Amino acid sequence: MRVYLDGGVFLNILWDFDGTLFNTYPAYTDILYDLLGGKVDKSTIYQHLKVSVSHAISTFQLTGEQVKEMKQKSKNIKNSEMLPFPDVERVLQFADKNVIMTHKSFHGVVYILRHYGFEKYFSEIVTLENGFPRKPDIGAYQYLHTKYHIDLAIGDRELDLIPAKKLGIQTCMFQNTSPYADFSLSNYEEFFNLFHLESSETPI
Repeated sequence: MRVYLDGGVFLNILWDFDGTLFNTYPAYTDILYDLLGGKVDKSTIYQHLKVSVSHAISTFQLTGEQVKEMKQKSKNIKNSEMLPFPDVERVLQFADKNVIMTHKSFHGVVYILRHYGFEKYFSEIVTLENGFPRKPDIGAYQYLHTKYHIDLAIGDRELDLIPAKKLGIQTCMFQNTSPYADFSLSNYEEFFNLFHLESSETPI
């Protein structure tokens, strides 16, 4: 974080999407639970999804057809099943610039952001369509850091934080733990106290 001479704070944030901005994992957990015929409890599925989707696919040994079905059902998840985390909009409003780096499709991300009126908060959205290797490769983070001088990366999985740490960017883990995290948050109401900041926005 950079501080102006007048005492103000200049903060550019790089965000993950699933599980960080929006609480999408419960919906994905339900899909995988059905695909596995209810043979694996939802808490176990959730824990593996929090590592990564590819990790869950490998762990549960999904067939090609099951993966295809999972992707198709994911496209049909209702926006009402993908709610933004409480108070996250206050953080978005406070930051000077926000960017996203996610493995989701660009269309899928923008569709949800527009539904909640969040698209206006983001200077750039990097997805797999941009051609960068998947996290934890640093390629996409390096691109965004060079362009926007990122001060903080927020994610809910280690792979969201590893590339930031490699680039010397401060990291914040949301609702999870990791040795790669400089800071940790259980909810976004804690954000301003954690960083000793004051929100100029009216709480939502």
